[in-house]
Amino acid sequence: MTRVVSVTKKGQATIPKDLREKFGVGDRVLVVETDEGILFKPLPRPEDDFGSLKGVFKGKTAREILEEARTQDRMREKKMLEGAKR
Repeated sequence: MTRVVSVTKKGQATIPKDLREKFGVGDRVLVVETDEGILFKPLPRPEDDFGSLKGVFKGKTAREILEEARTQDRMREKKMLEGAKR
């Protein structure tokens, strides 16, 4: 499928809606220079891109993982401070 789109003076172009939906294009894309020209690739959403660690996080959101790590850090700091007071 080939389309012609306008490019503004600022270099902005609109990706047609049906192509954005088909390829999952969100707010940002990766722009890759190729021998044939420019390739736009949709960036994966963080919740879709756990990769090999997906099983480790067991469906937790990034916010939940971060909060757990912060809680563990606070507990470690508290133990260190209690040990230093003795």
